[in-house]
Amino acid sequence: MAASSKKQIAPPGAKVVASNRQARRDYEILDTFECGLVLKGSEVKSLRDSKVQLADAHARLMNGEVWLFGLHIAAYSHSGAADGHALERDKKLLLNRKEIDRIAARLQTERLALVPLALYFKEGRAKLELGVGRGRKNYDKRQAVAKRDAARDMDRSLAAARRRA
Repeated sequence: MAASSKKQIAPPGAKVVASNRQARRDYEILDTFECGLVLKGSEVKSLRDSKVQLADAHARLMNGEVWLFGLHIAAYSHSGAADGHALERDKKLLLNRKEIDRIAARLQTERLALVPLALYFKEGRAKLELGVGRGRKNYDKRQAVAKRDAARDMDRSLAAARRRA
């Protein structure tokens, strides 16, 4: 049986809230990390309603901590003005010290970026899949698309051959 060419976004049993499909096209993802987020209550409720935009978000390493910028979480529909949240507040990401040190070492030695890939709930807690990736040039993107199309054509022809047999 041919291996599936689809990349797994979140671990099994997790409810995916948002995914950044554009990031997998624009970046060559070298390593991924699962991290928690420091959120307010109304932000969590908006996430459960999938009222989030992950496309413009990016992460940065500052003062030994990893921060997420540009994540837009819409206001929760049933919250008042006093208990609401800022729509694009900077969020601290929760990682182990060893993981942060490993990320920092890779960012210093290579020209890499921290890219959020998916936002999901795992065992009731909001998690972010953070990728360490290298930006692709336009010709790299075309090669990746051509490789994906060739794999899809191969899978189709194998499936057709199995149906005929």
